Amino acid sequence: MNQSNNDQSLREQLISLLKGGNAHASFDDFVKDFPVEKCGQRIAGLPYTAWQLLEHMRIAQWDILEFSRDAKHVSPEWPKGYWPDDGEPGTEQLWNKTAEKFRNDLAAFSDLISDPATDLFAEIPHGTGQTVLREALVLADHNSNHLGALIVMARLLKAA
Repeated sequence: MNQSNNDQSLREQLISLLKGGNAHASFDDFVKDFPVEKCGQRIAGLPYTAWQLLEHMRIAQWDILEFSRDAKHVSPEWPKGYWPDDGEPGTEQLWNKTAEKFRNDLAAFSDLISDPATDLFAEIPHGTGQTVLREALVLADHNSNHLGALIVMARLLKAA
């Protein structure tokens, strides 16, 4: 396999990892079966609702996307800026809006990875050593971790 084929294969594998469906559920498969009417319901022992966790995922993904492509991007304050206000547990409308923004940003990050002009291995000029490859792996790791938690939350909410 030549270098060009290796590069294309890596890009395809990264996108597949981000979209899910390999070792974990895809975002769309999860969302279609989620009891959205319960997205703002508290579960005993958890510090957040399902919508709050989904919104956290969206904010973190948006931040990683913007950091990867925009030198002028300013990340939210950690950790407060990566979570919605605790006073807003979530509604069906907020869930649907968050899910749509999540899909759009995931598609934009996939487009960034797909673009042959994106050097996956080059340090991001405004970063501290990060590369787009590293950011893709961090994003996949973060999303799969929280998607797993949301799957468990969905099971608990359906059983309640």
